[in-house]
Amino acid sequence: RLQQWMPPGGHIEPDEDPVQAVLREVREETGLIAEIIGSAPAPPFDYPQQLPTPYTILVEDIPGPGEPHQHIDLIYFVRPFDGAAHDAVDDRTLRWVTEAELRENGALDVAGCGVSAQIPQDVRHLALVAIAAARLA
Repeated sequence: RLQQWMPPGGHIEPDEDPVQAVLREVREETGLIAEIIGSAPAPPFDYPQQLPTPYTILVEDIPGPGEPHQHIDLIYFVRPFDGAAHDAVDDRTLRWVTEAELRENGALDVAGCGVSAQIPQDVRHLALVAIAAARLA
């Protein structure tokens, strides 16, 4: 829709924690049922409840169309749950990108819109780190 490369994401709904939000957004935007890839071990206590920590937190300036504002993005890495990746993919709106394509640093066709675009540096870097994290998980 925006004719650019970006990972799934969105806003946290009322009464939803960040982990519920990321899993819901991945499901809504890709059709994939996913699970979080932990980025750090949890401290050794049961209470209070702990959520997996995001890999990083980004602050992005959003110029408009309305009033300029900032988005605070909690970056989690996920992987398809129980091998469900190939069943859910809609090739019109989602495109798998290989590690080699990410490393080439060139423009790639964006799924469903007939244009090629550079993958932004942050998206490219985080995708490569996510692939490495998935290998270790």
